[in-house]
Amino acid sequence: MLRTLRREWIGYLFILPNLVGVLVFLAFPVVFALYMSFTDWDVLTEANFVGLDNYRTLFTDDPLFWTSLWNSTYYVLLTVPTSIVIGLGLAVAMNQAVRGITFFRAAMYVPVLTSAVAVAFIWRWIFNSDVGLLNSLLYRLGLPSTIGWLTDENWAMISLAIMAVWKSVGYYAVILFAALQGVPRSLYEAAELDGASSWRRFINITVPMIGPALLFVTVIAVIGSFQVFDQVYLITNNGGPGTSTYVYNLHLYNNAFQFFRMGYASAMAYILFAILFFITWLQLRIGRKRASGAYDYA
Repeated sequence: MLRTLRREWIGYLFILPNLVGVLVFLAFPVVFALYMSFTDWDVLTEANFVGLDNYRTLFTDDPLFWTSLWNSTYYVLLTVPTSIVIGLGLAVAMNQAVRGITFFRAAMYVPVLTSAVAVAFIWRWIFNSDVGLLNSLLYRLGLPSTIGWLTDENWAMISLAIMAVWKSVGYYAVILFAALQGVPRSLYEAAELDGASSWRRFINITVPMIGPALLFVTVIAVIGSFQVFDQVYLITNNGGPGTSTYVYNLHLYNNAFQFFRMGYASAMAYILFAILFFITWLQLRIGRKRASGAYDYA
């Protein structure tokens, strides 16, 4: 009995550093932020409890809240479907047994490993309306080459989405490629014997069989896109032009670290958490049946 208890305590001692780290750097900040969302706190003075005033102000007296929420939603709608479609196409390409495919697989993942700051500055040059690479290429092709990619309100968010897709699509492609590796070849052989075309095999076998991976990719893509901040902060000069790229996390950052409205920013953080929780729950609820159906079919 004593020996068993001793073994258990030794095990607890091994996990104690990680447990302390989780409590100090994750659990405590989450609980503390929830409490601060009900206060008026500027870091320098004592917090003043205001109840639901922060939430009430956000929904009724802060037009930038709705602007930033819409901009983030628009960004998600631009990046998530595009990233998943391109990522799936790249995954299918990586699944082919052709010469040089190993190099292609590695090259697809390089943008994911590249620093966000470096990516932002490179794409800022590419999108430069005067000496940028993109407009220069359009000029050589005889196409309109005076587009203000980062200075035109109609193009600024699209430009950010292009950059985001380029950086993240390799990550999704690798996950989907791993899922493709697990699809039994016998299913394709049976479908081919039945006379199914390549497109029919892709729609009726490939997509259902990698359903769980597609669901996972969709969930993390939505969460990641809603949390976009660094690209906007580095490229568009605080959400410009105007408020066309003023996303939710930028508004949260400004309230917290520019105006020192920590309680207000905490309320914004919990609203974003609620939104992402509901979207993720909805995605899992819709996707669970399809994912399980694929395994039943297999």
